[in-house]
Amino acid sequence: MLIRAGEPVAVPTETVYGLAADATDSQAVAGIYSAKGRPSFNPLIVHVADMEMARRLADFSPQAEQLAARFWPGALTMVLPVRADSGLSPLVMAGLPTVALRLPAHPAMRALIRESGRPLAAPSANRSGSISPSRAEHVLASLNGKIRMILDEGPTSEGLESTIAAPEADRIRLLRPGPVTAAMLEEASGLPVITGLDSKAGNAKIEAPGQLESHYAPSKPVRLN
Repeated sequence: MLIRAGEPVAVPTETVYGLAADATDSQAVAGIYSAKGRPSFNPLIVHVADMEMARRLADFSPQAEQLAARFWPGALTMVLPVRADSGLSPLVMAGLPTVALRLPAHPAMRALIRESGRPLAAPSANRSGSISPSRAEHVLASLNGKIRMILDEGPTSEGLESTIAAPEADRIRLLRPGPVTAAMLEEASGLPVITGLDSKAGNAKIEAPGQLESHYAPSKPVRLN
């Protein structure tokens, strides 16, 4: 299997097609960055098959457990403190003390995680800076010659990257908008949702995917009148 051999594979989730590789293998994770042309300071989302796998990788607060119970499997990624014994490649976290975790709903991605027996790092399967792919042919157009396999399961249902949130004791920080809205997070947690970087801690560094000044952009010309 290509995943066990340390190679990235394009696979659908319910949000967009992801470029998946073994999150415990630094060489495999480096292959994701290389294929995408992605800057190494931009962390990756790690996909898990179930809560048992998730709890082996990160520390879950009561607030995180509450959100997982409501939105997993699904289109919510949570940024949580990484466990010292997680076994994850440091490249996944890009030097941060946190890891971005998601339990996806798509059967193809879940099956790939279970079959490989590994948590899978999987950013969108496209060249860095371009539109995220919602069909296998989009992946082929963007990464042709960069990867050896695309699992084609048709178009994704959401077509939009996952919401990223950092649950805290007294609030939830929304780091990237997506299918799970701020209103949905507030309703599920009973906590206020704030948007953006952590001004409380004077923190202006990248904490999660999608926070670069330019995350993705269409390649079509635009004219402003």
